[in-house]
Amino acid sequence: MTWHIKGEYYENCSCTNFCPCTWSSMSAPATNDYCRANMAFAVSDGEVNGVNMSGVTFVIVVDSPPVMADGNWKVGIVINSGSSDEQMNALGAVMSGDIGGPAAMLKDMIGEMLGMERQEISIEDTGSDFHLQIGETAEYNASIITNPMTEQPVKLVGMMHPAGDELTMANVHKVNNTLMGVSFSGENLSGFRTQFSWAA
Repeated sequence: MTWHIKGEYYENCSCTNFCPCTWSSMSAPATNDYCRANMAFAVSDGEVNGVNMSGVTFVIVVDSPPVMADGNWKVGIVINSGSSDEQMNALGAVMSGDIGGPAAMLKDMIGEMLGMERQEISIEDTGSDFHLQIGETAEYNASIITNPMTEQPVKLVGMMHPAGDELTMANVHKVNNTLMGVSFSGENLSGFRTQFSWAA
């Protein structure tokens, strides 16, 4: 069986924004003994097991040790409330890692599954700023970080990440997050944005 989904990706985690001395020209203080994150995927096109996945938005909720490679993550999935049962089941198959794709890479990292639930998910994206609201208990707003000399987005490239090997960096101005028992909040935290494409 082959399948694919693609679209836009948005991330916020509990770390003080990625090596703060670099993106802030040494103006922000340097970060936690845990990693907690929301990894949001807005699917613009895709099909899994014959199910059309266009319009599905889902968020991977992560609570992991400070060194993520150590595994033992707690992971939950929130899917937008307008998704059908068929779409939810298809996403469950993708996120299980049993049908390949990037989720298979994460499978061994998970120590506890927190389940899957529906909530309202809203994403506003102007290209330079984005705002996410997940249910009534998770919200953040962010801006793309730019090089002050060229005004081009600052990017992280060549690393291993489930959304792809190139991420545009963003400063999350303020976040208040509680989802599936995973909580964090703060100002000037780490964020990323990119286009993703998953297939197997």
